[in-house]
Amino acid sequence: MFCDRCGTQVRSDQQFCPNCGQSFAGPLAASGAVPPTPAWTPPTSVQVNAGRWIGAGWDLVKADMGTYALAALIFFLLNGVPFIQGALITGFHIYTMKKMTGRRADFADLFKGFNYFIPTLVATLLIGVFTFIGTIFCIIPGLVVAAALKFTYLFIVDKRMDFWPAMQASHAVVKQDYFGFTMFLILAFLVNVLGLLCCVVGLLVTVPLTIAAITVAYKEIVGFEQRTIDAL
Repeated sequence: MFCDRCGTQVRSDQQFCPNCGQSFAGPLAASGAVPPTPAWTPPTSVQVNAGRWIGAGWDLVKADMGTYALAALIFFLLNGVPFIQGALITGFHIYTMKKMTGRRADFADLFKGFNYFIPTLVATLLIGVFTFIGTIFCIIPGLVVAAALKFTYLFIVDKRMDFWPAMQASHAVVKQDYFGFTMFLILAFLVNVLGLLCCVVGLLVTVPLTIAAITVAYKEIVGFEQRTIDAL
């Protein structure tokens, strides 16, 4: 389970969050349980708007270019450290969620993904394995798998899900239009290729743009959990 205030994973027998001190007092406190997140129901219909999502992501990054570029630089510098990529991507999502909802976003927010270190680590490993296996089968299945799991980190943060339910939830959204979401992934990839061609420096813009576009898509399709927004 996860703390509603900061997102730190906690044991079911803990009555206080070890990170922020949040009390889990209430009807379930006597048993030491953390109040559960309400059950999430997949949307009944999904419309992919890849171009609009990329455009909205660009608007977000353009309005805060300095911070996003610096964050991307830190991301690339730290990306060589084993096992932290998922936490870094999650931090990008948290920062973007705050920008989208009018909260004050600080550079330090980019490191809040480490509050979800274990679930994002396991999710990253599993996504990598599943994508690799899919890629072996003529590449296309690998693209579909990667597209199907793109919302995993957002479900971990927003819905306080563990890695496997978050991966299932992401798939539940994407399976309604595998083709459309795969095209969205390919478009995002091409944007990053363009950034690579711009003397590599362009990646400092295109990588945050891609993550922001995924966050925009999630908000439009799934919607942010209000208690998560209140806790940002």
